[in-house]
Amino acid sequence: MVGVVGSSPIAPTTLCAGLRTLIVAKERHGYDTANAFGERLTILEFARGCPAKDTEKVRLVRTFVAIGERTMPDVRLPDGAVKHFDAPVTVAEVASAIGPGLAKAALAGRIDGKLVDTSFVIDRDASLAIVTDKDPEGLEVLRHSTAHLLAYAVKELFPDAQVTIGPVIEDGFYYDFSYKRPFTPEDLAAIEQRMTELAEKDEPVTRRLMPRDEAVKFFESMGEHYKAEIIASIPSNEDISLYSEGTFIDLCRGPHVPSTGKLKVFKLTKLAGAYWRGDSRNEMLQRIYGTAWAKKDDLELYLHRLEEAEKRDHRKLGRTLDLFHLQDEAPGMVFWHPKGWTIWQQVEQTMRRVYQANGYQEIKCPMILDRSLWERSGHWENYKESMFFTESEKREFAIKPMNCPGHVLVFNSDMRSYRDLPLRYGEFGSCHRNEPSGALHGVMRVRAFTQDDGHIFCSEEQIQSECTAFNRLALDVYRYFGFTDIAIKLALRPDKRLGTDETWDRAENALREALKACAVEWVELPGEGAFYGPKIEYHLKDSLGRSWQCGTMQVDYSMPAQLSAEYVAEDNTRKVPVMLHRAIVGSLERFIAILIEHYAGALPLWLSPHQVVVLTITDRQTDYARAVTDRLKSAGFRAIADLRNEKITYKIREHSLQKLPYQVILGDKELQTQQVAVRTRAGEDLGAMPLDAFIDRLQTEAASRP
Repeated sequence: MVGVVGSSPIAPTTLCAGLRTLIVAKERHGYDTANAFGERLTILEFARGCPAKDTEKVRLVRTFVAIGERTMPDVRLPDGAVKHFDAPVTVAEVASAIGPGLAKAALAGRIDGKLVDTSFVIDRDASLAIVTDKDPEGLEVLRHSTAHLLAYAVKELFPDAQVTIGPVIEDGFYYDFSYKRPFTPEDLAAIEQRMTELAEKDEPVTRRLMPRDEAVKFFESMGEHYKAEIIASIPSNEDISLYSEGTFIDLCRGPHVPSTGKLKVFKLTKLAGAYWRGDSRNEMLQRIYGTAWAKKDDLELYLHRLEEAEKRDHRKLGRTLDLFHLQDEAPGMVFWHPKGWTIWQQVEQTMRRVYQANGYQEIKCPMILDRSLWERSGHWENYKESMFFTESEKREFAIKPMNCPGHVLVFNSDMRSYRDLPLRYGEFGSCHRNEPSGALHGVMRVRAFTQDDGHIFCSEEQIQSECTAFNRLALDVYRYFGFTDIAIKLALRPDKRLGTDETWDRAENALREALKACAVEWVELPGEGAFYGPKIEYHLKDSLGRSWQCGTMQVDYSMPAQLSAEYVAEDNTRKVPVMLHRAIVGSLERFIAILIEHYAGALPLWLSPHQVVVLTITDRQTDYARAVTDRLKSAGFRAIADLRNEKITYKIREHSLQKLPYQVILGDKELQTQQVAVRTRAGEDLGAMPLDAFIDRLQTEAASRP
C-alpha cells in the first residue's frame, strides 16, 4: 500500500517516516491531508511496517488518533454565531452552509486571524471570516492570484522565459521574468489577451506541499533556476508550498483564489527593467506591471488616475516649467533652476519659521565626518553599503547619510543639565546616500537631498508632551501646504530590538497617549518599529488619492548611549537622554515633487515661483508695464514683465502653459486709465481694475492659506 501526503508518495519501506510526516502535516494543514490514508486500520498497517520500537509505534498511532478525534468543529463567525459541523469542513463548505451567495463570492478565509485558501480544512474549533472582494484582504488575494495568472500566460506564450518573483504592490502587482529579449508593447497586449483566455477556462487553483530539497530539484528539472535559487535559501526543514493552475506551477505561500474564473478585471500597465534581487551586478530582468480590481468601474477609475498621474509627473513638469533637471554627470543629484529654487526657498523659509516659533535652535553640522563616529553610531556596520566615502591625510571619512550623529556631537559639546531639557535642534541637513541607480526616480528618490531634520533631547518623562506638541505641529504644517487627509500609523517593537520590554512598554504607551491627547485616529503596525524604538509615521493623501509618507517621530534610546551623550539629573547623577528623531516634510526634494504632482504644477499663489506676469500688447505700453512690474515687486510679489514684440494671444497661451497664477494685460486703454486688466490661471477675465485693488486681492489670497 502507498499513502499520499499532498501529491508526494510514501512507500511501505518508509511507513514510520510517513506516519510522522502525516501527523506534522495534519497538525499544520488540517484533516484533508489525512483523508488519503483511509480508515484507522490503514494507520495501524502503517504502524506495523514502522521499524520503530513498539512504544514509539504506539505513541505515533495515539498521536494521530488524538488528532483524528478532533473532527467535529464548532466554527465561530464574525457576527458571533457558531456553526457546528459533524466532520471536518473546508472554508468553501462553511461559506456554502451560510448561503449560496457567499459561497460564490468567497475568495479566501481568515481562520483565527490567518489568511487561508477556501480549500483549507477546519478540523477543530476555530473563528472564521469568509473573505470576499469587499474586504481589503480579498483585493490583495485577487491581485496576488492575477500575478500568477500573468506568469502562467507568459509561460504559455514564451516557454523559454524563466519566472522569478511576483508580489502584490500598491494598487496592483508585478512579475519579473528572465528572457532572451525585452518584452514589447505588442507582447504585453498578447499576454493580457492570453490571461483573459486562461481566466475564462476557470481552472481550479490547488495547493500542495513539497520538501525543500525535492522542490529545488523539481524546479531545476523544469529549467526554473531562479525559483530553485529562492527555494534553496529557505531552511531545509521547512515545507515548500506550491500552487498549480492548469499546466503552471509556482512557489507561493498563498492564499489564492479557488479558480482562475474569479479573475475578471485586470490590466497590464507597463514594462520595466529590474535587476535580480535588486543588485546591479546581477542580470537585468523584464518586469511586467499590472493591476486587478473587483469591479470594472474601479479599474476604469484607477486607469483615469494613472492618466492624471502621468500628466502630473514631476519629472515631466520639471522640464516643462523649467524647475530643475538631472543628468549623468551627477546621477541622483538635482540641478535646481531659478524657478525651482524659488519654490525650494519658499518651503525652506516656511519650515525655518516653524523651527523658530516652536522652540527649535537651528544648527549646521559638517557634511564629512570621520569613520570612527560612524563606527560608534552603528552606521558603519549596518549602513555602510549606502554610504559615500573619501579620505584625506590617511584618514577615512564618510559623507553623512543622515544628520543624527552630528546633532549628538553638538549636544555633547557642553555639559548639559536637566534644566536644559528638552533641547530641540533643527537643521536643513544635506545628506548623501548611495542608492542603487535603478531605484532613482526624478527628485522623489535621489542620492543627495536635504531634510528638515530635527532632534529633541529629553528625559523619558518628557517623551509624551514632546510628541503631543510635535503631532499638532506636523498636522498644522500639512494643512498649511494644502494636505488635509493624513493617515497616522504607530510602528511598534520588532522581534530584533534593543532595550527591555519595560522600556518599550513605556515608549509605546507615551506615543499612544500623545496621539490620544490630539484626538486623532491611528493604525498600529506591530513589528514595524525601528530596532531602537517605536515611531509615528505621517502619510499624506494627495489630490489623486495617493499616499505619501513624509513625517516621522522616532523614539531612540540607543544612539545617545552609543555616542556617550549625558546630562546631569536633578539628583546630580549622570543620565543618558532620550533622543527623538523628527521630520515633518522629510526630504525637501521629495516633498517639492509631491507638491508639484498634488497641484499638477499649478502651485498656490504663495508657492508659485512667478506669481504675476505683465504682458504688453504693443511697444507703447512698455514703460507702463515696467512701472506696474516694479510696483508689484515692491509690494512683495514675484512679478515679471513680457515686453516681447509678439502677438498677445501667443503670450497669453505661453504663460498659461507655465501655470502662472495671474496675467496682467496692458493695452492703450489700460495705459490711458492707469488700470490693469487681469486674467486668472483658470482663464477667468477679471476685467480692468486699479493696480491697488489688484495688489489687495493678491495680498488677501496669499494670506488665506489652508
